[in-house]
Amino acid sequence: MKKILLAFSLSGALLGGSAAWAEEKGIEPTPSTQTVQLETIQNQPTTAAEHAPSSVETLAVEATPAEVTPVLDTGDTAWVLISTALVLLMTIPGLALFYGGMVRKKNVLSTMMHSFVAAGIVSVVWVVVGYSLAFGSGNAFIGGLDKAMLAGISTDVLSGTIPEILFVIFQMTFAIITVAIISGSIADRMKFGAFVAFISLWVVIVYAPIAHWVWGGGWLMKEGALDFAGGTVVHINSGVAGLVAAYMLGKRMGFGKESMAPHNLTLTVLGASLVWVGWFGFNGGSALGANGSAAYALVTTQVAAAMAMIAWLLAEKVVRGKASVLGGASGAIAGLVVITPAAGFVTVGGALAMGLIGGIVCFWGTTSLKRLLKADDSLDAFGLHAVGGIAGALLTAVFASEFIMGDNVPENMLHQLWVQAEGVLATIAYSAVATFILLKLIDIVIGIRVESDDERMGLDLSQHGERVE
Repeated sequence: MKKILLAFSLSGALLGGSAAWAEEKGIEPTPSTQTVQLETIQNQPTTAAEHAPSSVETLAVEATPAEVTPVLDTGDTAWVLISTALVLLMTIPGLALFYGGMVRKKNVLSTMMHSFVAAGIVSVVWVVVGYSLAFGSGNAFIGGLDKAMLAGISTDVLSGTIPEILFVIFQMTFAIITVAIISGSIADRMKFGAFVAFISLWVVIVYAPIAHWVWGGGWLMKEGALDFAGGTVVHINSGVAGLVAAYMLGKRMGFGKESMAPHNLTLTVLGASLVWVGWFGFNGGSALGANGSAAYALVTTQVAAAMAMIAWLLAEKVVRGKASVLGGASGAIAGLVVITPAAGFVTVGGALAMGLIGGIVCFWGTTSLKRLLKADDSLDAFGLHAVGGIAGALLTAVFASEFIMGDNVPENMLHQLWVQAEGVLATIAYSAVATFILLKLIDIVIGIRVESDDERMGLDLSQHGERVE
């Protein structure tokens, strides 16, 4: 619990002193074999030239295999290259279409633009400072500035068996989609300039530290938290930030009184399909190698999404009398979210169970829980991503399998469940507090919500001077 309380205080500390934190002596990540990804992140960049052994050193290397110099694997590199493109596909055009089809026609361009501009803003911020804060040498809470502007990362520097520069852009695509997911909660009413300012700061102050906690050698990684591809880092983080933003912006004009039905579900289904395909890079690529772990992650990803879609449609049929197209698309996304933290740790049976639970839980999250929270989470970023991410993170402890993980399987399920819960609570706390502070500051400076006349006109015209005829 001490770590969770520290997460609250960290939001204020980062806003005022992230540079000072970065100058502290780095804590080297401790060796772990929980997943291929965690092992790879801990490898310090090396080149063959830097570690060319002398005759005496050669004998030492032969005696201690653990110290063998990392070697580039072209198969692993090729797979992560492909996975990087697939993850970017999830955001543009995948998420842009998925969200764009669900809003009213007068806001379709502005909604799609949120995903598109996220790809641009985050790409620049990531290479300048984001990657360094997430994966550079630092302390238990945040990385340092040793890799700012990708300092020291040349083409022959390795991260495990792949070039570190490839790992940089692979992780960049994760940061991009995390930011883009938030836009689902603020659709139809946020100023475009305020959104740009918000995501520019959020990826540095919120996303990078949490990525460091879980993947970059931070405190959750050291405690053994399991997050194969981003249940906490991506989904809980973005979903909670979206809910906070929805509360701060207030409800859309006419919410609950006027029809706000999706204007084009064809776009939404097409977008969901692209997101589903891209998720193979998201989960499979997180093995960071062309191996059995990646292949099994693809299988668990597919069956979890399929089962969640079926569960959602059945729940919708029982509750509403009809199984909708939007429900099918949402159910598949729910399954993909739920399996993300567990894709490399569970069997097919575990994936089916998680998909079944995830479909039902996320249906509840976007209906009953949404009404209970009384928030206008426009496109259900919280109900799908935060609720699904929380369920997935906790269920990972339950379904982690010795058949898949071997000796690395958690010895005590209850202890692992607590570690997972600790990560969930810390992520919720930090993301909520830091997001609130950022939006409050931006609101004071430039305002975050459009004027009422601009909202009635539609954000396509009022924010961009364009519209779909």
